[in-house]
Amino acid sequence: MMRQLYSVLGRTTAVLSGAVLIIATTVVPSSASSNDNTPDWVDQGIDIDRWVPLPGDGTNYGQLPSQGTQDPYAYEYRLACTTEDQAIFPLCAANMIQCTAATDGTAVYWYRSLKIANPPAWQFDSGPVCIYSEKPRDILAEIAAQISHEFQQTPIAPATLGSQPGPHTLRGQETNLHAHATEQTFNLTMLGQHITITATPAAYTFNYGDGTTRGPTTSPGAPLPENRIGEQTQTSHAYTTTGHHTITLTTHFNGHYTVNNGPTLPIADQGHITSAPLNLTVWRAITRNYAENCITNPQGTGC
Repeated sequence: MMRQLYSVLGRTTAVLSGAVLIIATTVVPSSASSNDNTPDWVDQGIDIDRWVPLPGDGTNYGQLPSQGTQDPYAYEYRLACTTEDQAIFPLCAANMIQCTAATDGTAVYWYRSLKIANPPAWQFDSGPVCIYSEKPRDILAEIAAQISHEFQQTPIAPATLGSQPGPHTLRGQETNLHAHATEQTFNLTMLGQHITITATPAAYTFNYGDGTTRGPTTSPGAPLPENRIGEQTQTSHAYTTTGHHTITLTTHFNGHYTVNNGPTLPIADQGHITSAPLNLTVWRAITRNYAENCITNPQGTGC
């Protein structure tokens, strides 16, 4: 990749500023074109091509060296690997700069000057890199377009679901439901790039099996100490009818991804993962008061 050449050339190539040909007007930094669906990120050493129209001429595509909208510099590009360069730099002499990502590729150097400088004081910034009159394939944009589908196919482990009490409870008593989910990471290859997807539990929907639900809620609930079972919690439920109920839980995972260990980018759609159902039997309790003396009347009601 062309970016790997930056550290080889360093800043010493600024001595060529008088020997190369200026082939572009000043470029005002821009992190993305207005019609680019690629997530807006600043290049942080990502080993992947992202091509945008170059401001200033509108006819070439390249990769801006800008550090975003707050970048104090303006940029221009100049023809690289001229005859003078080939005599000085082995990379140019060995014809290692291959601009083959699209048609009409040209190797250039980027130069920069503070925007406030008048006249501009151009200094070498980076290169050589390639620009093209035809937009090359934008791998990052293609990944961004497909990543939601890949996230939905990721085998995310569902949350575990528990109840207190359980598997039996009483009608009218608070039954505490609680979930436990973990953040999970998955590695895959898309379009020849290393992708890391992270799924983070964000919300929970409890279906209590009697026609009532709670959520999505950010609270997964938590187990209660034995001496506090029966207390009302954020995720507890009091059943009004007896019988067998099947409780289900859906955990809503937020997704993020990185490309070649680069910046973390959000995935637009959540993953909705359903846990194994939990069966619960609701019983009724009957309380009666008796006045029998079971010592004198062992056969009395309640004795």
